[in-house]
Amino acid sequence: MKIVIPGGSGQVGTVLARAFERDGHEVVVISRTPGVAPWRVVSWDGVTLGDWSKELDGCDVVINLAGRSVNCRYTAANRKIILESRVRSTLIVGQAIALARRPPRVWLQASTATIYAHRLDAPNDEASGVLGGEEPDAPDTWRFSIDVVRAWERAFDQSDVPSRKVALRSAVTMSPDPAGIFDTLLGLARFGLGGSAGDGRQYVSWIHYEDFVEAVRWLIAHEEVDGAVNVASPNPLSNTEFMRALRQAAHVSVGLPATRLMLEIGAVFMRTETELILKSRRVVPGRLLDRGFVFKHPIWRDAAVDLYRQWKLMRQSGSRAAGSLVRGVRL
Repeated sequence: MKIVIPGGSGQVGTVLARAFERDGHEVVVISRTPGVAPWRVVSWDGVTLGDWSKELDGCDVVINLAGRSVNCRYTAANRKIILESRVRSTLIVGQAIALARRPPRVWLQASTATIYAHRLDAPNDEASGVLGGEEPDAPDTWRFSIDVVRAWERAFDQSDVPSRKVALRSAVTMSPDPAGIFDTLLGLARFGLGGSAGDGRQYVSWIHYEDFVEAVRWLIAHEEVDGAVNVASPNPLSNTEFMRALRQAAHVSVGLPATRLMLEIGAVFMRTETELILKSRRVVPGRLLDRGFVFKHPIWRDAAVDLYRQWKLMRQSGSRAAGSLVRGVRL
């Protein structure tokens, strides 16, 4: 297949491109900052049509991951960029597909499990999950994140294209790659800072990168599936349990907890927001499970051990060989 990945230069895009390219597919990443890669990388601005749109004409699959990172302070300027980078890129990808003489058969569009409400009482699936934004006493930053996801999915829904459309409401993708979320959390744990965040009761939804790739593969193949799909492990767990399992995988006995106040102060210095760690994301993949998708790494304890093993191999082998050591998943 020919698979085109707008916004595919980040961690998740690299995980997908690496797996697809290894299995012999033609991979094209479309990026605002094109660099050297084993696959073709084409430039775009994420706003206007250009030569990049020719890549979508005749391709099999589009996976749009474009959007500015939310790992920043939610200043007025950053909020504008976060929102517009998602909505405008989604609209222009839709326009390019609509104009294609041979449009892709499926358009997978990034969304996020952040769309669901902060809750501890029950998990959120696609059928019965509660969308966020109306929680009492929710901080303004939480409401902003929900507003962004709603606008993002609305732009996707409004795009009138002949392709099958699937919105990927993804949990955080855990891979051993440098500078990813697993690498960051592991670094905290190894320095003794991997304790509970806040009261530790908030749920963490996650997915092992191998299961993420397999879920994308499954969604490409299952032509009867469209609409929103939760892409997450079936077993979210509390922050306390999540960090404990990570410490155990890394053979770290002590993890200092961080109070909410400590996190707020640290977030200012690290130029990020506590919403990313304090909001409860209790999400389960109802549609995937109902249709028989089988997770290779459904339990965080076992997934953390596997990721730590791969992380050590990457460190031992050096950055030049790192990419080749992350297992590909066949399409």
